Amino acid sequence: MCFRGGTGSRHHVCLPCRASYKRHGQRTETCPRCRGPLIDAGQDLHVPRRSDTAAWRALTALLQSGVRFASGCCDGPGWRPRTPREVRERLAASAGTGLPVAEALTTREVDDLAGSRRAASRVPKAGRPPR
Repeated sequence: MCFRGGTGSRHHVCLPCRASYKRHGQRTETCPRCRGPLIDAGQDLHVPRRSDTAAWRALTALLQSGVRFASGCCDGPGWRPRTPREVRERLAASAGTGLPVAEALTTREVDDLAGSRRAASRVPKAGRPPR
């Protein structure tokens, strides 16, 4: 049996302020600095430094697409892109696959997405005869 200890606190992030606050529960709150909404990012978020603009751009893309940093057990939240380049690569590779953006952003290997794109191109479109 796996037991994950912890406080139960979750990171709530304000993207415009580049700030993170630990809060208990999932209630929606406002940022103490700008009074904007806080986004519940989960309990396993590694918050970048405020001066690291590249990491905050990548984190913004992840949170706006619905990716959260929560884990069910000891495994952790899984792989997440840390740079804008990794985000762009996954978004470009998933453009023609029909995969949800959140799933494409959490795929470690870009080649896996390219394989999905080739498989999706072989599926005939509705109303169009197969070649």
